[in-house]
Amino acid sequence: MKKPFYQLQHSRDVIRQFTPNWFTMTMGTGVVALILPEFPFAQEILWQVATALWQFNTLLFIVFSLVYALRWLIYPQEAKQIFSHPSMALFLGAIPMGLATVLNGFLKYGVALYGDIAIQIAQVLWFVDAILAVSIGVLVPFCMFYKQEHQLHTMTAMWLLPIVACEVTATSGGLLLAHLAVGQQAVGILFASYMLWGMSVLPAFGILTILMLRLALHKLPSKELAISGWLALGPIGTGALALLVLGAQAPQVLAYIQLEQLGVFFQNAGIVASFILLGFGVWWFAIAVLTTLKHAATDLPFNLGWWGLTFPLGVFTLAVLNLGHQLHVSFIVNTGLAFAAILMMFWVMVMAKTLKGMYQGHLFFSPCLKALLDSQQR
Repeated sequence: MKKPFYQLQHSRDVIRQFTPNWFTMTMGTGVVALILPEFPFAQEILWQVATALWQFNTLLFIVFSLVYALRWLIYPQEAKQIFSHPSMALFLGAIPMGLATVLNGFLKYGVALYGDIAIQIAQVLWFVDAILAVSIGVLVPFCMFYKQEHQLHTMTAMWLLPIVACEVTATSGGLLLAHLAVGQQAVGILFASYMLWGMSVLPAFGILTILMLRLALHKLPSKELAISGWLALGPIGTGALALLVLGAQAPQVLAYIQLEQLGVFFQNAGIVASFILLGFGVWWFAIAVLTTLKHAATDLPFNLGWWGLTFPLGVFTLAVLNLGHQLHVSFIVNTGLAFAAILMMFWVMVMAKTLKGMYQGHLFFSPCLKALLDSQQR
């Protein structure tokens, strides 16, 4: 029987074994907090619950950041092994994506709680998030190219994690623009966000193309990685959502430099492109469901990868809801609410299993540390 975490060999083992895949918990919880008020009932109660959930998620992100920083301070030689590990390095992308849910919450809930300072905080966090997303989006793939071992048959949708962070930041940029005065800074954030979108979506679709080839040649991934198929919804949903929120701000922002017509084009093109992307997302959603059901017949082992059921589906849901609201089409909004209901069930299930795993202690495990210790024993 597994020991509770407080019965580990040493309390510092939690720090030593801490890995960035824990930040997927903040990604999933944060996106649920952003979606909760979209349900058309008990608005006041849902708003309060969502606000509390966002505050809890912010605290969770702070705690995880401190613990991971301590790992680098106390065990630097072990921590840096992550850049050599072919799967754990990918989860570094979860850090800026988790931070994005925090800053988006400042824009949605923080203004009512803390006033205009919430916008200033969100603005600072956006620049931090952009730096993290770009750095990880370049550094991790480069490490994959020159110091990690990868093969086609072992490839999974987790390859998307460091790449998708940039388009998540682009989406946050669009949300931030709605709270900023129109000016040179707003124009800069708009164009920077579109560039971040390009840095993410285009490489992500290259990965999705290779992933489809891998699935055709080497069949479904193992049951331990069955949930990874849901990650494909991430770049698709976020790609659509970013185009929608940036397009909604483009006309008034670009009017500042006498390019309002270009802004209108961005808005209309974003709506058309989002339809195409969301159609592709529905296809991937069906593939992910079938893959999960196929493996569920033989019992799926729980791991932190199960948080892949939440954030990708969450951003896809937000894109559907945003599209429905912009077009004022109730059918699209209702479809988004149906996805949101599925998301809520997934979040409750995964959170319950995570809390149980935290208590038992077996979720505190660093594969890159194990690989290092194994190599030292040879």
